[in-house]
Amino acid sequence: MGGMISCEIRNAGRRVGFQLEDITSHRVGILAHSQEKFRDSGPTVGNYHVNLLDIETIGAAAIVKAVNTTEVIIIDEIGPMELKSKDFVAGVELALNSEKSIIGTIHWLRSHPLINSIKSNPGCRLIEVSLHNRGNIPLEIVEEIIGQAP
Repeated sequence: MGGMISCEIRNAGRRVGFQLEDITSHRVGILAHSQEKFRDSGPTVGNYHVNLLDIETIGAAAIVKAVNTTEVIIIDEIGPMELKSKDFVAGVELALNSEKSIIGTIHWLRSHPLINSIKSNPGCRLIEVSLHNRGNIPLEIVEEIIGQAP
């Protein structure tokens, strides 16, 4: 299993940004931050300055590496900040065009050609997460992937 995940950065209980991590190497970077501006003067999403350098060198690179070395690719998340990177979009497209199993999260309300193609792809099984079903989803995903194993 390989790929990338993202999580919140909190300061005094308040969200100030997001980090991303290559789940194979555990290399960590900053996806976006409200109090830091990045060397590449990346775009903003809401109050956050997006760090294109880390998205590309950690996030997109982790996805490409996973396509070449693993059977299951994790992509958390395909959202507004990540979609600012052409390399990230290309990495996700590479994963989608592979024969690998992909577990990913998408920002459902976002309109972007990549997200629209995922939503309309009959080969993608979409599960909307709610308070009611979120406890059952991990088992459902594992059963789905095991069922696809050769």
